[in-house]
Amino acid sequence: MMWGAGVRKEGVDWLPVLSLVAAMLLWASSFVALKLAFRSYDPMVVIFGRMFLASLFFVPFIPSFRRIRFRRGDLKYLALMALCEPCLYFVFEARAMENTTASQAGMITAMMPLLVAILAWFFLRERISRLTLAGFLLAIVGAAWLSLASSSDAYAPNPLLGNFYEFLAMICAAGYTVSLRHLSAGYPPLFMAAFQAFAGSLFFFPFLLLPQTVLPSEFLLVPALAIAYLGIFVTLVAYTCYNIGVKHIPASQAAVFVNLIPVFSVLMAMLFLGERLNLQQLAAAALVLAGVLISRHGGRQSSRQTGAPATTPLTEESALSQTGP
Repeated sequence: MMWGAGVRKEGVDWLPVLSLVAAMLLWASSFVALKLAFRSYDPMVVIFGRMFLASLFFVPFIPSFRRIRFRRGDLKYLALMALCEPCLYFVFEARAMENTTASQAGMITAMMPLLVAILAWFFLRERISRLTLAGFLLAIVGAAWLSLASSSDAYAPNPLLGNFYEFLAMICAAGYTVSLRHLSAGYPPLFMAAFQAFAGSLFFFPFLLLPQTVLPSEFLLVPALAIAYLGIFVTLVAYTCYNIGVKHIPASQAAVFVNLIPVFSVLMAMLFLGERLNLQQLAAAALVLAGVLISRHGGRQSSRQTGAPATTPLTEESALSQTGP
């Protein structure tokens, strides 16, 4: 079965599965919430607000974090994890949502599992099949077509640039997934989410002092509620759920759940923002998903040929101590 470490003798361990599905649903909704918030507030204000609000919820847990035993050499992985996500990830995503639609940004996220495989091949020297590479190239073509077939409007002034920024955000998300998997065996999911929230708050605070950042001059209910939703549910709850899932499921398999985000994001963008994809964009989106499916088939085929599980060396290293939070 596909769940790997999430399967027990009596069947599927549903906690990590449901945790990952919940995380994908919340992350998909972030595109809609960001669009609503960006209509009235500066992007850097929105991003800092969500990170700071999430940090406040973690303050009561700081005494319990002091009992955690830090392993030598993990500081660089913690720094890399935080740098990839939330720091650089949110910088790129903010620029993406300023320039493209929530639907298109959501479709670009389908490429994240492929990027995880590419990073594992580049940094960890994992084998990658020709079929996987073909699927990756097909998804790239689909993403480019999706961008070129887009038309600009008041809420998406430059879809091509916005989709490119979202692609850069997915590269950061892939780096985050690989580094998180290395750390997840030794640290509780709650601590990992808190570390990201505090690091994000410190990283984005200086952006508020830049002259080009427009600070809020009045309280607006809808964007304020969107920031609160981003901080509590998308940042706090979603990252905690994802960290729980990755702790029990290999990173390569957990990344497959990201394929749910495009479906959820398109549906919610249609429902809440009135967005629609034209025929060319729908065909391009289908090409992206086809590339993802081909790449997944190539990954399974390569695993069968080598007789190895579809996991990374980092996964194997940490599988010995998957005892929960």
